[in-house]
Amino acid sequence: MAPQPLTELEIAECLSGLPGWAARDDRLERHYALPGHLPAVALLVHVAAVQEELGHHAELTVTYNRLDIAVNTHSVGGRVTQLDVQLARRIEEIAPAHGAESAG
Repeated sequence: MAPQPLTELEIAECLSGLPGWAARDDRLERHYALPGHLPAVALLVHVAAVQEELGHHAELTVTYNRLDIAVNTHSVGGRVTQLDVQLARRIEEIAPAHGAESAG
């Protein structure tokens, strides 16, 4: 079954279980601070591996010790779907092992 856009209520319910994630401009976003550049890049590579496994990809931006993530589903017009929530949950599972903390 093709992914379907989530309603604002559904997105809010999903975000209640994803601390640090926010819905902005029809996408889910998260900003991580890391202890240095190499941990930030290591987290990016780990996220890339998860994305390949899921067949769903986010926009990833690394600046020195920070990783910014933004994800939506292009096939439904750039809206948020369960695919995005699934990816966010997987990222939340792996981020602590890299020393990731919330960034403003």
